[in-house]
Amino acid sequence: MKRVLSSILSLSLLLLGVAPAAAEISAPESGHKLLYQGHGSLRIVTSEGKVIYIDPYAGEGYDLPADLILVSHGHQDHNKVDLIQNRSENCQIIYNTDALVNGEYKTYDLGYATVEAVQAGNNRNHDINVCVGWLITLSGGVSIYATGDTSTTEQMAELAERDIHYAFFVCDGRYNMDMDEAIACAKTVKAQHSIPYHMAPGSLFDRERAELFDVPGRLIIPAGEEITLE
Repeated sequence: MKRVLSSILSLSLLLLGVAPAAAEISAPESGHKLLYQGHGSLRIVTSEGKVIYIDPYAGEGYDLPADLILVSHGHQDHNKVDLIQNRSENCQIIYNTDALVNGEYKTYDLGYATVEAVQAGNNRNHDINVCVGWLITLSGGVSIYATGDTSTTEQMAELAERDIHYAFFVCDGRYNMDMDEAIACAKTVKAQHSIPYHMAPGSLFDRERAELFDVPGRLIIPAGEEITLE
């Protein structure tokens, strides 16, 4: 009954040319959003409306105009930048070769985000001298760690001191670390939320493998699902 009376009152006010009270107008959602596109691909939309793509290759959601594209290494399943045709006028693309030069990992202060290249690689087919992971800090201090293709790195112990909010760990066990090693890495980094990705070659998402990722603060995000970063 109260809802009906409220609706009648709002309609009457509109007919009289009087706007309803601000409290009756639902506020727009705010905050940063992250879309897991599948495999090793992520899209972040910041609270400022900036769009960041990480390792574009899999899934959908490449329609939003890019402000920043990050490429962790040169393998084709991480650097399909041509998927992103819509780009802002000042769009930046940061490749691994830009972010890691002569052993120096670069940091980029972009105003809406700080992007740090971090160690990534293994002895399988990811040379640690040419591969990077990404640590991204957004406004409000929200941080996202995407390992890129890797096994355990020395730097992961240092990242534990950063109080990372969201950390994505590869766990395919073929080109990168297997599930047991990924679990150990997640326990080392100690992020508030640890998320499995890049779970199986040729698969956007593998629910069965994701369930094996048994760590404190585990968060499972199916491909195509978007979450709010808090």
